[in-house]
Amino acid sequence: MEKLPYTSLNSFLRETFGEKTVKLSIDAGFSCPNRDGTLSTKGCIFCSEGGSGDFAGDRRTSIKEQINEQKKLLSKKWTGCKYIAYFQAFTNTYAPVDELERKYTEAIECEDVVAISIGTRPDCINEEVLNLLEKIRKKIFVFVELGLQTSNEETALLINRCYKNEVYEKAVKDLKKININVVTHIIVGLPYETEEDILNSVKFAVENKTDGIKLQLLHVLKNTPLEKLYEETHFPILTKDEYANIIVKCISIIPSDVVIHRFTGDGNKKNLIAPLWSGNKKDVLNTINKKISESFK
Repeated sequence: MEKLPYTSLNSFLRETFGEKTVKLSIDAGFSCPNRDGTLSTKGCIFCSEGGSGDFAGDRRTSIKEQINEQKKLLSKKWTGCKYIAYFQAFTNTYAPVDELERKYTEAIECEDVVAISIGTRPDCINEEVLNLLEKIRKKIFVFVELGLQTSNEETALLINRCYKNEVYEKAVKDLKKININVVTHIIVGLPYETEEDILNSVKFAVENKTDGIKLQLLHVLKNTPLEKLYEETHFPILTKDEYANIIVKCISIIPSDVVIHRFTGDGNKKNLIAPLWSGNKKDVLNTINKKISESFK
């Protein structure tokens, strides 16, 4: 098998858990301070109505029910594997700690769940949350996924992120102190960002000792503030080749001890406005992998 020029999530999970391990996406019914009026009512301009959890389970059902349902769906593709309970939709440390503990515990008690992954905002990591995460980590492997998106403070204002880079820096430092595996989300193709901006965001995450990076193509989705901005300004959208070339450059500056969790993501095709080429994920990944093979011979 050809050796990859980076550490993939699949290889990391196999090494850590000894077998194929897949994610089960959960909507635990949480909100977000960037939506409920605490910071803003608008949210980040790119975020979907489902809080970036469009493929997560049904929040009207229990955590256990969501996990069992997703297991059934994935059993057509994977059998005999282990699972990560992925708290994906909205901000999954934004609730009273006793509620967080109850929902995390319900997930980790499900059969064949070997880890939980908690998607959240850096400004929603406080002392109470850290104490809970340390307690949970003693029972099971814990990933915390932080939505950095960009290290360019001007872009952060544009996308209504509502926190400064120093908040991310502190959150990573605090999480690392209690041995939590930190994954940083970075969006590639944000309005008016240059290639240098994107690479600087990757460098920023690496310098702050993130354990993993998720590279996400910007999707312009219906019923988001980003849709309105796109219609009004027609800001440049990356082509497929431009995106693949940037991913290769990102790989070249990501150390081998930092796991690359993904090269792109899924936008709900029913709501996708741009780039339309991203609707064929298999083709996008094939294009990226071809560029990687050509660039790292």
